[in-house]
Amino acid sequence: MPDCPPVSPEEYGAPRHAESRARDAAARCGAEQSAPLVGIARLAANSLCAQTLRNSPERPEYFLLPVRSILNRCDSKRVPFEWTINPYRGCEFACKYCYARYTHEYMELDGGEFEKKIFVKKDAAALLAQDMRKYSYESRSSGGMCPEHIAIGTATDPYQPAEREHRVTRACLEELAKREGLSISLITKSNQIVRDIDLFKKIAERSELSLNITVTTLRPRLARLLEPRAPRPDLRLAAVKQLREAGLAVGVSACPLIPGITDRDGELEGLAAAAKNAGALWFFSNVLFLMPSSAKQFLPFVREKFPKLAKQYEEWYARNGYAPEEYRKKMSLRVAKIRQEYGFVARPWEERTLKTKRPQLSLGWQAGETLLRAAG
Repeated sequence: MPDCPPVSPEEYGAPRHAESRARDAAARCGAEQSAPLVGIARLAANSLCAQTLRNSPERPEYFLLPVRSILNRCDSKRVPFEWTINPYRGCEFACKYCYARYTHEYMELDGGEFEKKIFVKKDAAALLAQDMRKYSYESRSSGGMCPEHIAIGTATDPYQPAEREHRVTRACLEELAKREGLSISLITKSNQIVRDIDLFKKIAERSELSLNITVTTLRPRLARLLEPRAPRPDLRLAAVKQLREAGLAVGVSACPLIPGITDRDGELEGLAAAAKNAGALWFFSNVLFLMPSSAKQFLPFVREKFPKLAKQYEEWYARNGYAPEEYRKKMSLRVAKIRQEYGFVARPWEERTLKTKRPQLSLGWQAGETLLRAAG
């Protein structure tokens, strides 16, 4: 599924394109293409332009995407959830490192257009009501003891600027609030999340809900460089505090940990301290993972803005998307130590998977903590 983080090149899905065959299909709002398109690419090419009240010259193009489903099954063993909800395709925050750029390639668009062409999924509430028939309250991963988990925002930010006008995320939350006994998590970089505190309270009364806010650095100038259109770090931490004051379970994601840029001595520790002061219940991180479509954007960015790191990045990421194992283990120990020092707990829906053997995804889940115990 395009909404699920792939574990290996074999799971990348769409091939890396030197130049997309139909990269301007959406901009033409349904114009005929010289090459036939199928599936999601055809739907995207025929998507109507979505109206917007924004008049900024930097605003992206918006399109209404007529999807058939909004609750998508995730079969990857790399992640501890069964379903994803991504209200949009593309994300205006334009994070330089974003792994989800590859999802635009499924629509025959170049990954560089991920923040320029935003697709708004139509009829979200009605689709979700229909899709929930597929949901099971007895997940295989828990041996039937727990409900399947729904992760919101795995391949797009559910509270990017488009949400202010199109409210697809809120429509989905309203539908989920009608049910009980669910297991749900949501992740975002936006303080706009506090708008929906009323719905989160309703959901939390009847289901298990965990909220996650991503903060990669406390340095505002660096954050603006890495995440050009995302809210400032202090605004995100203020949202953590507001959510906690509302009685909601919330934690902080420091993903990704970017080698040589956000991993300097004391920086991750300072971020964890700020998260704790804001009331975060948990804290996690994982080292930067670069898919081909992401590397195509990120490596030139490193060469331009961090030239001293260019050679290291070329050596580390030229052949695969992962940093060397030795570095990842070192960072895993560091994150595990931080979690232990500040008394961070595991995420609510994480408990059931801690005993399940799976490849490492987020540092400081079980892998880092096992290493820490082994190291004494």
